[in-house]
Amino acid sequence: MRNWIAVAAIALSCGSSAYAALQEDAVTYKDGDTVMKGFIVYDDASKAKRPGIVVVHEWWGITLHVRDEARKFASQGYTAFVADMYGDARTADNPKDAGALSGSVRKNPAAMQARFNAAKDTLARHATVDASRIGAAGYCFGGSVVLDMARAGSDLKGIAAFHAGLGPSGPPAAAGKVKAKVLVLNGEADPFIKPESVDAFKKEMAAANVDYRYINYAGAVHAFTNPEATAKGKQFNLPLAYHAEADKQSKAEASKFFSDVFRK
Repeated sequence: MRNWIAVAAIALSCGSSAYAALQEDAVTYKDGDTVMKGFIVYDDASKAKRPGIVVVHEWWGITLHVRDEARKFASQGYTAFVADMYGDARTADNPKDAGALSGSVRKNPAAMQARFNAAKDTLARHATVDASRIGAAGYCFGGSVVLDMARAGSDLKGIAAFHAGLGPSGPPAAAGKVKAKVLVLNGEADPFIKPESVDAFKKEMAAANVDYRYINYAGAVHAFTNPEATAKGKQFNLPLAYHAEADKQSKAEASKFFSDVFRK
């Protein structure tokens, strides 16, 4: 009995240590006078400097889904920063409010860039981060944001955009301006992403000589990486649904992509 208790204690201790290694901290920062509230996630078992990834939320705001995505990046050895694009960590629980919040950012490219850069700069200053190796990942609205930051010439090694709108909110990509490598991971059956918009995006990237890759996942609709999407789609009668296989495949692509772009 005594031996069993000792083994159990060791197992609990190991499990607790492994859990404790992933550190998630709320971070209050500012864009001008606007108070922003994000999260930084990293593995504190390592003391080495590592690449950082800015993680940009869907139109709902900072939800469990985007925080889970940040944890996954942290478990891969990066420091992830969940950016607050709305200020004061505002969220929406219905499409009308979500559309208003996301639209207020997308219709003001200067404000969008400033808010993204406030998050990027906060991440770059973190003690765990190699500031010369920063990337970004975004989901839906967030995917459109990181695409626009690449177009704007943000100093990013690479961006991964999941189920993202493709049209620019500001000037399109220009030759010599885009520094980031670009990976777009969309659902082939997403009715929000029209074939003509895909064609236009590919022509834009090619004309600007952007190092990019566009992947369509058969049978996947909008928000396919979000386990809560199916319920949201049914609740609001929207073409949103989780797609386990597309989720798995797109995450594997993003993992390889960031491993490659951050390689010294």
